[in-house]
Amino acid sequence: MLPFLGKKTQMLLGIDISSTAVKLLELSKSGDRYRVESYGVEPLPANAVVEKNIADVEGVGDALARLVGRARPGTKQAAVAVAGSAVITKVIEMDASLNDDDMERQLRADADQYIPFPLDEVRMDFEVMGPVEDNPDRAEVLLAASRTENVEMRTDALEIGGLQAAVVDVEAYAMERAFQLVLPQLPDSGELETVAVFDIGATMTTLNVLHQGRTVYTREQLFGGKQLTEEIQRRYGISMDEAGLAKKTGELPDDYESEVLQPFKDAVVQQVNRSLQFFYGSTQFNEVDYILLAGGSAAIEGLAELVEEKVGAPCSVANPFTDMTLANKVNANAIAGDAPALMIACGLALRSFEQ
Repeated sequence: MLPFLGKKTQMLLGIDISSTAVKLLELSKSGDRYRVESYGVEPLPANAVVEKNIADVEGVGDALARLVGRARPGTKQAAVAVAGSAVITKVIEMDASLNDDDMERQLRADADQYIPFPLDEVRMDFEVMGPVEDNPDRAEVLLAASRTENVEMRTDALEIGGLQAAVVDVEAYAMERAFQLVLPQLPDSGELETVAVFDIGATMTTLNVLHQGRTVYTREQLFGGKQLTEEIQRRYGISMDEAGLAKKTGELPDDYESEVLQPFKDAVVQQVNRSLQFFYGSTQFNEVDYILLAGGSAAIEGLAELVEEKVGAPCSVANPFTDMTLANKVNANAIAGDAPALMIACGLALRSFEQ
């Protein structure tokens, strides 16, 4: 089995391959304090990744090579993730007395019950989550499987970039890990049972709902910051690259705020509302205690306040680095600006510290 959920072996870089950029994060730890050793974001060629599927392995690998050359991390071992939609997960009860080898043999023998693909077409792994409640003789085991090409395209891209994939994780679990860093910063954090994390990427928005710190629901939808960039391009007659740059610098005509940005913010609120209604309709939950915004569009000024006002739940922007120190080569302003978009990279880098 590939180290898909993986056992920790050494320091790992968190490498997040999104639809428009690759992101690298390297953490170290001293006592209870984390430190950012290196980080970077490198744009990808257009359509190199489409809806979280790698379409151009060489293009992604070359971008990673540039990023590694610039960030100069202290290790070449990396953790990378596949999207939740590309993974089948199942929690299975097994005999708690079995060792890992026996569990693996039994899972392989029973795999066709859980995985709708031939075994030679998938990579699978498992993780023992703990004893079954009320029955310590049984263990809850998380089985995860993904089509081989989903895993290999990521490991191949890392290899082209001069890195080695030591762990292939699942984006939802990486987000869950990074969330544990953000939770203590939230008001009344001890009373927050159910938190909705909206990761607003360039082309895809992913909702992860965490209940008591564990992921209970994930949903992806086609919506993201690229729609704002395209509207800037269309309205002001500039190229996509120019529109992307103008969006970052804010150097746009006076009507931008009211005519372009506000309608996009309203569209984000609509997506948040719609996703939450899907969540309530398909689970036993009927409210969330808090909303956390992540991803590249999360830091748009006033967006969190608008979501809070319209949805009626407290809302803020995620920053996993608030309590971290930074190495000298890490630009504090740059990482603060990129922080909401680095949640998955952070969750992957945190794999270094798991026993």
